[in-house]
Amino acid sequence: ALVLQPSRELDDTDLRILERAALVMALLMLSLTSGIEAENRVRGELLDDLLRDSGQDPDGLLDRARRLGTDLMSQHSLYVVELEGADRGRATSAVEHLVAGAGGLSSAYDGRLVLLLPGTDAGPGAIAQSLAEELGASLGHPVTVGGAGPVSGVTSVADAHTEAVRCVTALRSLGRSGQGSSMTELGFVGLVLGDHSDVAGFVVGCLGPLLEYDERRGTDLVKTLQAYFDTGGHLARTKDALHVHVNTVTQRLDRIGKLIGADWQEPARQLELHVALRLHRVSAG
Repeated sequence: ALVLQPSRELDDTDLRILERAALVMALLMLSLTSGIEAENRVRGELLDDLLRDSGQDPDGLLDRARRLGTDLMSQHSLYVVELEGADRGRATSAVEHLVAGAGGLSSAYDGRLVLLLPGTDAGPGAIAQSLAEELGASLGHPVTVGGAGPVSGVTSVADAHTEAVRCVTALRSLGRSGQGSSMTELGFVGLVLGDHSDVAGFVVGCLGPLLEYDERRGTDLVKTLQAYFDTGGHLARTKDALHVHVNTVTQRLDRIGKLIGADWQEPARQLELHVALRLHRVSAG
């Protein structure tokens, strides 16, 4: 609508000018809207191709993304949005508006909405929760969001989508519809409840710094942590099991804390680490 508040009574000429101005503005708005819709379609088609991993030329995909102002070689996080009763058209428009402002990509894929956003300082779990709250409030219906990443490159997008879908499935299984999270926050619970068990990913997520340190330095931090848990956290029995001095055990435990975080002895964290150690031992034969 074009609204005019005249300071005097309008004559016929004024009215004709107003009518023509309204027509020109309507045409300009229509052109702008059509351009935005066309760009959103192109962005959606690109993300569809990335998710399908259809064997297209990676350089071609990178070039298409670059023309849209998206650098796929920089870090991105992927989010899967599952709607529960919300109007899909409104939800799609809200997501497209959000993505356009952030320089990302969005698409409707396999019954859900998918967003690929440039990486930020916040982790995918925090952003997923923020998206769930923002979209849920805007649409008036619960919105569940699973996040994954950060990832970079063309081939990693499909893997991130698989992980984000598993996260959404786990959230709903836990009765946490209307919330957002990533598999990192769900830990081994997500491993159990997700569609597909990513044992290797869970083990690396929990023990990765220790495994890398042992491989690089030839140390036994993983073995020490396993012995510590097996002996109920008893230093004397741990040093006997490892055949080392108790000071060596203490030094190794200090190093473990520096590598994986000082909270590793908290009950919830210990449970995840213990599960990861068992899975690592079984998978290693």
